[in-house]
Amino acid sequence: MTETETDLEPDPGTEIPEDHPRYASLVTRHRIEAGVDAGITSRQGLIAQGRGEAFDYLLGERTLPSADAAERAAAAQLLLADHAVISVNGNVAALVPEETVALADAVDADLEVNLFNRTAERMVAIADHLREHGATEVKGLAGDGEIPGLEHARGTVDADGIGAA
Repeated sequence: MTETETDLEPDPGTEIPEDHPRYASLVTRHRIEAGVDAGITSRQGLIAQGRGEAFDYLLGERTLPSADAAERAAAAQLLLADHAVISVNGNVAALVPEETVALADAVDADLEVNLFNRTAERMVAIADHLREHGATEVKGLAGDGEIPGLEHARGTVDADGIGAA
């Protein structure tokens, strides 16, 4: 697979011409759809992707300087953390699993599945998908910790992962 390819490619019957002005956006949307079919992303993940695309339209399809600076600050925090953990949701797993595993390896971070729409099936599907893309350990399945003050499924974490970060 190429750097921008995952095993969650659009259906073969979905023809997207590479010269289409929204090619990358359409491929991304179809990968999220395939993620829903594979049990990795949720239907709400489709909505979240669409919301992000709306901001792209409004911003003129460019990265703002403040976002660029925030990206560098986040990278620095990952490198400086005593216990770095990368929280992975369904959209991240569907769109960039290999890149996420590579980032975790590069900054010596744990990977932990953490979902707003949490089901045991999705947790296992995402962990398995990350392992298929090179992860050796994926946290999140134990769910033996909590983020204080977050009374929702997203607050359920692994005590030795996000809980210890």
